[in-house]
Amino acid sequence: MIQSAGLCYQYPQGPLLAFPDVDVAQGAVLLLSGPSGCGKSTWLALVAALVAPTAGRLTVADQPLARLKKVASDAWRASTIGFLPQKLHLSAALTVHQNLALAQWASGHAEDASRIRSALQTLGVADLAQRRPAQLSGGQAQRVALARAVLLQPRVILADEPTASLDDEAAADAVHLLLDTARRHQATLVIATHDARVAAMITQASDGAAGFAELRLSRPQAKAVAV
Repeated sequence: MIQSAGLCYQYPQGPLLAFPDVDVAQGAVLLLSGPSGCGKSTWLALVAALVAPTAGRLTVADQPLARLKKVASDAWRASTIGFLPQKLHLSAALTVHQNLALAQWASGHAEDASRIRSALQTLGVADLAQRRPAQLSGGQAQRVALARAVLLQPRVILADEPTASLDDEAAADAVHLLLDTARRHQATLVIATHDARVAAMITQASDGAAGFAELRLSRPQAKAVAV
């Protein structure tokens, strides 16, 4: 599902980030951990084909990303990747329903009200469809953003710091929500975080199920892992 070898990325005038090789199976859970600045968000951006690696090979959902052209990568990302960013980026001027419709339009699809309704119902926020983001609690906004992320039934869900600034109970709820959503869609889940609580929360929530691994980024980098 996600395979990399010799993957590196270098920012202009910045350090070279060398990432461990990974082999993550379909439906598995990968915890990408490490301190701020170690390259977690960059690794997510590489997997989502938002940036191209400086060196190395990366295959996601059976697609070698080096073979994707710019226009093709946008269409591939829309149909394959569900992204839950740390900053949820819900448009303040639009209702919840319109925010999801905008995601469909941006991916080249016509508005599908029934699919939007189904996604919101699955995440337990269908009754909020006509509210605007300012009228949502933090937890509600995260559920809406996750509904948007899985609207097109992606094969990979990427979550960037989903427990940031949350207390223990809210953080556990967020982890449960991500795991349940990935399981429902049979998607591979990657959670990038510097939150030391998350590994235990995943282990507890998944009840020791196989298919979970942690990849810790640091300098020097960790060794290769397989999930």
